[in-house]
Amino acid sequence: MLTLENVTAGYHRLQILHEISLEVNAGEIVSIVGANGAGKTTTLNTIAGLVKPSSGTITFAGQAAAGRRPSDLVREGLVLVPEGRALFGSLTVEENLQMGGWTQDRAATVASLAEVFELFPILYDRRTQVAETFSGGQQQMLAIGRALMARPKLLMLDEPSTGLSPKLTWAVLDAVKRIRDTGVAVLLVEQNASQALAMADRAYVLESGSVVLEGRGPALAQDDRVRSAYLGM
Repeated sequence: MLTLENVTAGYHRLQILHEISLEVNAGEIVSIVGANGAGKTTTLNTIAGLVKPSSGTITFAGQAAAGRRPSDLVREGLVLVPEGRALFGSLTVEENLQMGGWTQDRAATVASLAEVFELFPILYDRRTQVAETFSGGQQQMLAIGRALMARPKLLMLDEPSTGLSPKLTWAVLDAVKRIRDTGVAVLLVEQNASQALAMADRAYVLESGSVVLEGRGPALAQDDRVRSAYLGM
């Protein structure tokens, strides 16, 4: 579904990614782990079209994706939930969700609303509440729900558990697994490396903008280098 081959990218003259190669197949969770500054967010932003790669290729659903407009990629089913959530704070829950469905017709939007409310019942219960009054965990559920309104084929999540309690972290990551079970592929950047690897079908470890390890998520969690560097073991 998604393939990066030797992608180099950065900001202005600062190169962050160094010939990154990775892939995400349909119906799987792929995690990217690494220290702060390793290039995880830049990788997602480059895939999403927010950063233009200087070399390499990105292919999504069989089509070249590198350098394309983010809005065009969303229409094709490539959707990013950014770090910090980027909600419309003064709008209600339902208004935020409606904004997420801008690529869909009315029938699809109604169906997507029902699916989001089933996944996150609290959003239905508080659908008229203003988003900025939500807790961090509730805002993260809303951010994911808004992304799902675009009916993604691939959902990218950047640090979804940031600032959340362990209980809410578990709830959000459990929802991610349920999203995968509906057939949506997930590319996950997550600060909790232990949980990210445990739930991943496959995973990549980034260091200084390069992939240094890749493999099955649970297997990487047992790798001595990963355990020492990222799991505190």
